[in-house]
Amino acid sequence: MRYISTRGGGEPLSFKDTILTGLARDGGLFLPETVPDVRDRLDAWRALPYTDLAFEIIRLFADDLPDEALRWIVNKSYGCFRHAEVTPVVPVGPVHMLELFHGPTLAFKDVALQFLGNLFEYVLGETCGELNIVAATSGDTGSAAIYGVRGRARIRIFVMHPHGRVSPVQERQMTTVTSPNVCNLAVKGTFDDCQNIVKDLFNDLDFRDACKLGAVNSINWARVLAQIVYYFYAAFRVQAATGADTVRFTVPTGNFGDIFAGYMAWKMGLPIDKLVLATNENDILARYFNTGVYSASAVAPTLSPSMDIQVASNFERYLYDLAGGNAATLKKWMADFKATGTLTPGVTPHACFAAGRGDTAGTLATIRKYWDTYAYLLDPHTAVGVTVGSQFLDASAPMICLATAHPAKFGDAIRRATYLDLAHHPILDALMKLPTRMQVVPADTAAVAKIVRDTIEGKA
Repeated sequence: MRYISTRGGGEPLSFKDTILTGLARDGGLFLPETVPDVRDRLDAWRALPYTDLAFEIIRLFADDLPDEALRWIVNKSYGCFRHAEVTPVVPVGPVHMLELFHGPTLAFKDVALQFLGNLFEYVLGETCGELNIVAATSGDTGSAAIYGVRGRARIRIFVMHPHGRVSPVQERQMTTVTSPNVCNLAVKGTFDDCQNIVKDLFNDLDFRDACKLGAVNSINWARVLAQIVYYFYAAFRVQAATGADTVRFTVPTGNFGDIFAGYMAWKMGLPIDKLVLATNENDILARYFNTGVYSASAVAPTLSPSMDIQVASNFERYLYDLAGGNAATLKKWMADFKATGTLTPGVTPHACFAAGRGDTAGTLATIRKYWDTYAYLLDPHTAVGVTVGSQFLDASAPMICLATAHPAKFGDAIRRATYLDLAHHPILDALMKLPTRMQVVPADTAAVAKIVRDTIEGKA
C-alpha cells in the first residue's frame, strides 16, 4: 500500500514513511492510493476480539510492517485499556453507546494514540532515528499523545493547547506529566491558532528537516487508520444483538477526523446506512453538509471544548474525494478558502452523510434526560452526538453513538445538567494533588519554533 498527498506533490510513500512524515511536504494530507473492499471478509471478521480485528484491518494499510511486529504493536497498545473489549457497546434507551473512553486518559484519542506511540517506537528502533513531535490540542489529543510517548527514547513532544479554553481536568491531564521529553505550551489563542502553528512549522521544510518533526494530530494517517477499527467492531456487535442488516453512527466532531474514519469504513464496505455528523455551536461542518457552503466564523467557547474548532483539518481528505481525486481541483478549493474564508465546491456530498447542530441547551437537556431516564451519564461531547443522532433514528438501522470521553473530565457541565456532583474517576481525582508544569506563550509561530529549537539543542 502506498500513500499520496491530497495536493498531488511528491512521490507516493510507504506506510512507515507516511507515518514518520505526518503532513505531506506540499502541505497536503496523506491518503492511501486505493481503499480495500472487504465485503467478502465481513463474515469472517464478525466474531473476532478487538485486537484480532485491529490486526486484520490495519495490516491491509500497513503492509511494510511484519505481521509479528504489527501484532506486538496492537497487543501492547490495547493491553492497557481497562475493559476487556477495549471499545464495548452498551444499549441505552433508543441507542447503542460505543464507549471509547476506557484507555489511559479516558478519551477516544487513546485508541489511536496508544497505537501511534508504539508504532513510532518500533519504526524509530529500526532506524535508530529521533522524532520531535509538535501537536495541537483542543482538549483530549494532548493528554492522549503525551501518555502515548512520555518517557520513550528518541521522542520529544511539544503540545500546544489554547490557554484557558480546555477543561480544568483536560489541562491537568497534560500539565501534571513532567517527564523530561514532554513540553506543554499554553497558547494565548484558540485551537485554530495552535493548529495553524503546527502547519506553519511543518511547511517550513528547512526547520522541519533540521528538527526532525513528527505529527500526532489527525493529520497523521495512523490516527485515522486506528479509528476505523472500532466502527467495524461496533457494527458487528450491534448487528449480532439486533439482527439488523445495516447500522447508523452519530459522531460528535470538530476536526472531521473521527467521522472520516467512519467514512473510510463505509468505503471499505461496512454496511453503514448513515454517518450523522454532530457539531456544537461551532457548526461549520454541519452547515456545509446541510447547505453546501463551508464558511468559517469566530470560535465560540462551549461546554464541549474539544469541538470548539472552525477549520477542520481532516475535511481536506474528504474534499479530495469530492474532487474525484483531482489534486489540482482540491488545491484551488483550499486556496479559495484560505483567501476568502468560504468554500462552495458545488459537488453533492455522499448520501451516507447527515448532519446537525446541538447547542448548549440541548446538550444539557440530553445529559439530564439520559441520567434521569436511563441512569447513564454522558459527557457533553457525547451528548451533542446523542442530541443530533436522536433526530435520525430508524428502526431498521440501529443508531450507534460514539461516546468519546468519560463524563468525569467535564464535571462542571455534569453539575449544570444534573444539579449533582456525579462526574468523578479515581484517575482524574488523583491529578488534583500533583504538581503541574507548562509554559504560556503567544500565538506566534516564531516563538514556538524557538522553544522547539532551544529544547532540542539543550538551551531550554
